[in-house]
Amino acid sequence: MRHPRPPQPPSPERSAELRRRFAEEARSERPDLSALCLLVGAEGDGSLDEADLGAAQVELDRLAGELPFRPGTPRAWAEALRDLLGERYGFHGVGADYRRLESSLLHAVLRRRRGLPILLSVVWMEVARRAGAPVYGVALPGHFVVGFGAEPGLAGGSAGGVEERVLVDPFDGGRLLSGDDAEALVAGATGAAGLTPSMLEPAAPLDVVTRVLNNVRAWAAGRPEQSAVGLWAIELALLLPSHAARLRYERARLLVERGEFLAGAGELEAYAEVVGVVDEAGAEQMRGEARSARAMLN
Repeated sequence: MRHPRPPQPPSPERSAELRRRFAEEARSERPDLSALCLLVGAEGDGSLDEADLGAAQVELDRLAGELPFRPGTPRAWAEALRDLLGERYGFHGVGADYRRLESSLLHAVLRRRRGLPILLSVVWMEVARRAGAPVYGVALPGHFVVGFGAEPGLAGGSAGGVEERVLVDPFDGGRLLSGDDAEALVAGATGAAGLTPSMLEPAAPLDVVTRVLNNVRAWAAGRPEQSAVGLWAIELALLLPSHAARLRYERARLLVERGEFLAGAGELEAYAEVVGVVDEAGAEQMRGEARSARAMLN
């Protein structure tokens, strides 16, 4: 089976500008999820220019404009989004989408109307938000979905009203989910049984972006020839205000794997200094890896 060729990266100058804007947006008071996801897409696809970024935002606005005016209850909002995006425009996902980098790039998902659960959920959330819906993302283990209604823990979100919160699965065309359906999604993705309240907490925009970048990293990890994709995904994640410290180690290892021995060794040594404060044995292992990387230059 012939796999589609992933998009090509932008020029170094363009990449530097995109990363500056990504870091600025991520550190703003209210990070814009669609803007961040589109900047991720521009880093992954060098053919995307400023007009394309603007056109993607316009498309989200256009779709929001086709929703009925203030449908009413959370269920009515969920059904309106399902009817518009899932049924009329055919946004959904299939298993093959997991093998395509474009499934993690928002502009490509808007064009193809196909993608991973989290990117389809971004489309649902951004269209719904523009129309004034009470909407939020729900990062279920292994499968991202969308919630309509009062966010858990907020006033108006207490038990007692059956219409207060509704979950939908954009990957399945916006199918409305019962509690049993949500449990089945988690069980199918992870093998775990049951839902906990923490699984239903709203996902903040930066948490969504982190998960998108994790998906890109996972895609690249299974394709050694796409290590450049894994590298930019790590480097964007490092620009987020909160990120796992171990990403620095992953970046250093990836640089070495790509043959950038000197840069990788320097990163390993720098990270070893940080780790050494709490784990001297681990730090010494990293220094050994750095020495090995430098030796490859001889």
